[in-house]
Parts: sequence; C-alpha cells; structure tokens
Amino acid sequence: MGASMKKYFILLALLILIFTYSNYGKENISKKIIFTEKAPKPIGPYSQAVLIVNTLYLSGQIGLDTKTGKISEGGVKKETEIIMNNIKNILGTAGYKLENIVKTTIYLSDIKDFSSVNSIYSAFFKSDYPARETVQVAALPMAAHVEISVIAVK
Repeated sequence: MGASMKKYFILLALLILIFTYSNYGKENISKKIIFTEKAPKPIGPYSQAVLIVNTLYLSGQIGLDTKTGKISEGGVKKETEIIMNNIKNILGTAGYKLENIVKTTIYLSDIKDFSSVNSIYSAFFKSDYPARETVQVAALPMAAHVEISVIAVK
C-alpha cells in the first residue's frame, strides 16, 4: 500500500471517528413534559416543567391556589409560601428535591418586598443555596406580587 493510500485511510478513519462522536448520545436526548395536579395548571401555552437528560426546567410559578385557580390572599409572603410548595410538588413529581435546585429567578412587582420574600424563601433551603437573581418588573400575570422559576439538576 502506497503512502497516499495510507493517508487516505487515516483521513477516512478520522472522519468516521469525528462523525461518530459528534452524534454520540443525541438519539437519547428527548424532552419529557412534567405535570402534577398538586400545582396550578398552566394559565397559558407552557408546561409546568420540562425535563431534558438530568436537568429540570420549571416555568415561573405565581401564588395560585390549586383549588381556586386564583392568586392567594394574604400578600407577598403567602404567595411566596404557596409558590415554594408548588415548586416542591413539581420537583417531587419529576423525582427531584429542593436540594437539586441550582438556579432560581425571582420576579417582584415591588422590590420593597425583597426581604419579605427572602424570609419565606430561605426557610425552604437548609444550606448550599442555589444561584439566584431577583428583579423588579412592571407587572406579573394575574396581578401577582412575586413569580419564581427554577432549574434543578440531578
């Protein structure tokens, strides 16, 4: 076999390896929609959560009472408590726990509620808190005071 033929086979082998490993595992990636009756039904065209491989993405939750479908009365603290319990229920349906949360985003209709939300939010975590940002927005769906979304990883 000549030198040019060896180069051809080496190049062909490399191309096969690159193609094989660049597509490795892609056939196993699919999204799974997570839904539980223990949390409010979505009020729009979105899912409660989506699982891809080992990462769970939860849609933003507002303080909806699962029985009435309305924002709970009692202000931002009560809404935050309901939200965190709903998040816990969605996580549980997917086989996750609060400890699996790596990132949260908190939206407030009034940044003055920051400490009130923190007082409830912090009670749901023992240590190793998730990364997080908190921002004030002009308004939230259904006149909610707070909305929280999370990403959890196993």
